[in-house]
Parts: sequence; C-alpha cells; structure tokens
Amino acid sequence: MDQKKQYHLVVVGAGAAGIIAAIKAARDGNSVLLIEQLPKIATKLKATGGGRCNLSNTLPNEEFMASFGKNGRFITKAIELFDHKTLISFFKEIGVETNIPDGFRIFPTTHSSTTVIDALIKELNKLNVDIMCDTKVLELIAIDNNIVGLKTTTSTINTQNIVLSTGGKGYPKLGATADGYNLAASLGHKITTLHPAMMPLFTKESWQKNCTADTIPKAIITINLPKKKKIKAIGDLIFTKSGLRGPVILDFAREITPFLDKYDEVPILINMVKGKTQDDIINHFKTMAKSHGDGTVLEHLTKLIPNSIALELCKLSGANIAIKFNKLDGKTRETLVNLIVNTPFTIIGHDGFKMAMITRGGISLKQIDPNTMQSKLVDGLYFAGEIIDIDGPCGGYNLQFSFSSGYLAGSLKI
Repeated sequence: MDQKKQYHLVVVGAGAAGIIAAIKAARDGNSVLLIEQLPKIATKLKATGGGRCNLSNTLPNEEFMASFGKNGRFITKAIELFDHKTLISFFKEIGVETNIPDGFRIFPTTHSSTTVIDALIKELNKLNVDIMCDTKVLELIAIDNNIVGLKTTTSTINTQNIVLSTGGKGYPKLGATADGYNLAASLGHKITTLHPAMMPLFTKESWQKNCTADTIPKAIITINLPKKKKIKAIGDLIFTKSGLRGPVILDFAREITPFLDKYDEVPILINMVKGKTQDDIINHFKTMAKSHGDGTVLEHLTKLIPNSIALELCKLSGANIAIKFNKLDGKTRETLVNLIVNTPFTIIGHDGFKMAMITRGGISLKQIDPNTMQSKLVDGLYFAGEIIDIDGPCGGYNLQFSFSSGYLAGSLKI
C-alpha cells in the first residue's frame, strides 16, 4: 500500500545523527518523517557513555578535527555549523542543561541519557515530525540518479530527499545491522572495509590476570611493528583476565583491529610510568637507595607502579624482589628496567562487532560532499553519523560528529 503523504525529507535511522537531522529540517519548515527499525528511537544513544551520555568535549574545533586523523578535515563544515558550543546552546534551548565536571567532557547535568532522549522526543513532537518505528527500509528508490522515494516492509514512501543515518555494525543488540551500508551500496556507493572499534582486547599473555584490581593512569601504548611505532594512545589502563581494557584501550582498538586482519598477532608496548625513560628509572632506584637504603627492589618499584604489577614484572625479568636493586646482576637490572618502560603485550583478538561501540570504516568520503553531506552520485541522498567512514577516540568525539553531520545533512535546501 502506498504512503499518500509526500515528505520533503525522510530520515532513515533514529540515532543521534538522524534525530538532529530531522529536527533541523523541521525547524526550517520542511515536512519530515523519521524511520527507525527498532521499537523505540535513540536506543544506542541511551547506552552512550555508560548511560551518562558524554555529548561532546571542549576541544577547539581545529584540535577536535585533528583527533579524527587523516579524515578530520572532512568534517570542517559540519563542525563550523554545529560545534560543542552550538551543541550546548541547542540542548539548553530544548531544556537540557549541561556541565563539564572534568573541564573537558560535556554531560547533561543529570548525567543521564534519558534526560537527553526525552528532550529530543519532545522537540520532534513539537515540530510535528512523523516517527515510524518497527519499520525496516528495504530499498532506496532513485530515477536518473535522483531520489524519488523508498520502500519499507509495509509501504512505499514518496520523497525527493533522504538522510541515511543508520549507524555502524557495533553492538547489534542495540539494533546495529549492515542494512544502511547495503542501501548505500545499492546506489553505487563504495563501502570501505569495516572494523570493530572501541572495545576491550585479548592478549596472548596471561600474567595480567593477577593485576585486575589496579588501574594504571596515563599509560602510553604504541604498536611495535615496523613503520607503525608512531601510532600511540595515552590514557587509563585496566587489566582483565583475558587481556586489556580501559579508556586507552578503547581508543587504541580502532588502530589495532585493522592490523589483526593482516597479522595473526599485533605486538604492542606499554609504558606504565607516565612516559619515564630507562634513565629515569635507573635514577629513581639510585635516589631511593640514598633515601631508603634498606629498601628492596619490590619496595622501590612500588613507588612507581602498583604492587601487583611490580611483582609480575619482577617475575618476568627474574629479579629477586627481596634484595636491593644494585645487588641484581647487570642483565637482570637491564631487563627489569626495560620491562618497566616498555612492557610488551601481544594482541590476539577481540569480541568483534558484538562489543564494539563504534565501527571503523563506512561510506567512502570521496563520494560525499563535505559541505552538504549529500551524495556525489545521487541527488537528494544525504549521509550522517557513524555510517560514514569517520571515527574518533573516546570522549564525546563520535557523538559530537553524529550531531554535527546530522545538523549539516538536515540543512538541505528544498
């Protein structure tokens, strides 16, 4: 049965990007339909930041874009239109106050994603945006490379403009599928290789299972492969029974997972002493020997790292924990010091998309106009959010990009 109403815009995917696109377009006087395949909208947004909803961060626009790597310049126009300051104003306008408790990450003052979602739904209703949930889009219809409508499981809907904002493949239990990629590909769009990102990693080593109670602040992680050693991340590290997690690992996973497709194992090095060098560590032991002459290797080492980790590194190096550092033989001292500043791990896997908060890869940027988010192949087809080949680190980057790209896509001229 045909849908009789003609919409100026149909938004497919009611996450952060899709919702903001619908709101922007409706505010500009357009009739808008928002389609979601799940029973409710904003399901993934509800889980963002552990339910606290880290909306964005306070980085200046240039630094924010640089955090996305080589593709960061693509989002220039989107960020100019809707940066973190605009985001704060927008949410205040719809009744959501925000705060910045650590001076960097922006949250709703309630620290609850429900507050954000309720306000967005209220605004959609106020603007008379039609919302169609439990609806799967089967086909985007284009004639002579112009959008004319789409087909769902229940109807054909007429429109000359579509925003495709169906998200990535991460966390399928929150509704993620490959449907959006397939819809884009059906109209000629290239999909770059998709990799799971922002998730824990598994290691070949197992000693870290004895250190799960401790968190390492400001750990520095690098990839120990030729020509890849400049790739690094800094942040809090947590050990698990099967590997590594924590903010620094969630960030670094986006760099690691593509390499796991090429290699069975990916070696990494972790500096757990806030960037201290081997010389710094040797000087530390010399200083401790002068001020605490009776102290053992273990006692002096625990001034730098937690006891559980100090014990494991001593075991790995063969260092006797009960004697003084200068009583160790030269080779053991050298091995221990090197382990402290460059602790090796071998990444062997992950949980795949089922635990990935974001997806690396997506619709090729070469086929999207960064000034409008419109397809370069099909007039009237726009993209927003995670479905695009853009991904950033933890800390509000990806959600801000979803809002910004959605706002730009919803600014279409009709």
